[in-house]
Amino acid sequence: MKILGNKKAVLPIAVAATLALGQQSASAQGLFDMLFGGGIRHSPQGEFPPPPKPRKVRPAGEDGGGVRISSPTYNTYRADKLVRVDFKSLLPAPQAATAQDAAFVPSVTSNSFRDAAAGLSDYELFAEPDIAKALIAYYSANPDFIWVSDNTPNSRAQDAVRVLGEAASYGLTPADYSVNVPAAANSAATPEERTKELVRFEMALSARVLRYAHDAQSGRVDPNRMTGYYDFPAKPIDLEGVLKTLAHTQEVRTYLESRHPQNAEYQALRVELEALEASEENEIVVDPKLLLKPGESSPELPKLLTLISRNLDDEMGGSYGEVLARLGNSELYDPELVPVIKAVQQRAGMKGDGVIGPRTVASLAGASKADKVEKVKVALEELRWMPSDLGSPRVFINQPAFTASYIDNGEEKLKTRAVIGRVTNQTAFFYNQIKQVDFHPYWGVPQSIIVNEMLPRLRGDPGYLDRAGYEVTDSRGKRIPSAAVDWGAYGANIPFSVRQQPSEANALGELKILFPNKHAIYMHDTPQKSFFERDMRALSHGCVRLQDPRGMAAAVLGTTVDDIAEKLKHGHSTENVTRVIPVYVAYFTAWPDMSGKVEYFDDVYGRDSKLMQALDATEAVRTPSS
Repeated sequence: MKILGNKKAVLPIAVAATLALGQQSASAQGLFDMLFGGGIRHSPQGEFPPPPKPRKVRPAGEDGGGVRISSPTYNTYRADKLVRVDFKSLLPAPQAATAQDAAFVPSVTSNSFRDAAAGLSDYELFAEPDIAKALIAYYSANPDFIWVSDNTPNSRAQDAVRVLGEAASYGLTPADYSVNVPAAANSAATPEERTKELVRFEMALSARVLRYAHDAQSGRVDPNRMTGYYDFPAKPIDLEGVLKTLAHTQEVRTYLESRHPQNAEYQALRVELEALEASEENEIVVDPKLLLKPGESSPELPKLLTLISRNLDDEMGGSYGEVLARLGNSELYDPELVPVIKAVQQRAGMKGDGVIGPRTVASLAGASKADKVEKVKVALEELRWMPSDLGSPRVFINQPAFTASYIDNGEEKLKTRAVIGRVTNQTAFFYNQIKQVDFHPYWGVPQSIIVNEMLPRLRGDPGYLDRAGYEVTDSRGKRIPSAAVDWGAYGANIPFSVRQQPSEANALGELKILFPNKHAIYMHDTPQKSFFERDMRALSHGCVRLQDPRGMAAAVLGTTVDDIAEKLKHGHSTENVTRVIPVYVAYFTAWPDMSGKVEYFDDVYGRDSKLMQALDATEAVRTPSS
């Protein structure tokens, strides 16, 4: 279908509707606002603006009024409880005692693991259920020591204990992996006591090494348990295989460290964590919630001005040095200081409006050391949910940064501003693979928008979808007039599909980039270009809007922006992406740029605190373990 044909079909109807309502002729966007916003003049706040209050046409309770499709919620995280490892199957079979047996004491020097295992009969070792199962399965099939040789912890054990003790450098908690290491042979201990001590050490170290390997590869929490906004495939780990490998290698450190993500971003976050731990707390601390407009006063202002003065370069110093020297101690936000603040804001990539708010404060004073440490630890945990190799090329969307990037061979070839979902319509955190680009796309309206936003209006005005350029189809794909549907008969389960035809007013703009997922999220253009001028861009229904959609389409299709422009001249079409290009719809409040410098962002959805709660719940379960 040609785009011009759609305009001919839709716009005359829309113009007629405008005249019928006595309105002046409007631009395409203004017309879109009028048709879908019931005459409301402000810009719509998503793919579909809020409808006017519906007229009641049926008695209350007969038309499913009040029924809504709810967004995912956040759950109280419950970690798997630890279980006591059942060593019964490893214990030596009881035999009739003889005088010779009475003199026999098991010794680990003879690799008599089955005899030494008698020391586990009353041993209370707690571990995660899958780890407890793997321990018994491995040692049943391989009744031998990994960590003990010649009646003492061997070099493998020493390396493993060192690695576990360095867990904090990865943002992990060393106490989760601590093991009591037997001292050198003690003449005060009997051979039987020594054997018991060593076999218990063997089991404890294997259990904690497996916990470490799991945490390094997959993270300490299962993100999908936290909320439906997280959607990550499982990262299975062969726990028995880990022990088999460790039993046959002397490169214990290399192997355990290889369980962590092997990408530059993870390494950059580790370096940042180390630097933060070694740093002093911020000397100048500014109220992060400061809001100050010209003409107002605050004792926080001189602190900000001091920070600005410290970091003046030649250009800024030449322009504003004199003003800062004269008014640097002023608590009054004098009009002469407004150009200084605007310049600082613009340099930080913000809109230079001269109003000092939390984002301006954060760009100058930064977060506290404690806040930064927490953000980095959260980011390290979140990276463990993702593939170790992020892939190249790839598309990376960082929601708190409101940006989308195309990265190839370690180079950021494209970076564009993005709009993400509102707090009430949050964008999910997941990854997938880009499949196709649609030019002049149809917009398949999500059921949540049909039910929550369209249905109230349709009950009073069943034909408005026909007038507004939407198509309604039944469960068999047959197109039917919107006016022919008794919308009042339905609640949350509507047996119809609704899509908006390509047009200048289409909510998706001129193209969309698809990576099929159960959240119905994709990247797309938008008629609402003004949203990209805002610093806080959590404004959509959940999809990701791009300021430069043509650039992103050209990147994923491996072509030029001019080629994309040419394709757009020919109306609706679809082109498949023939390369493997993973896309990460990610959520990181601390993230390194391509040079490795870590940047910090506001936690727009409040997800960091929820992850910290989940980590605390995991710690609480692990604390009583031995």
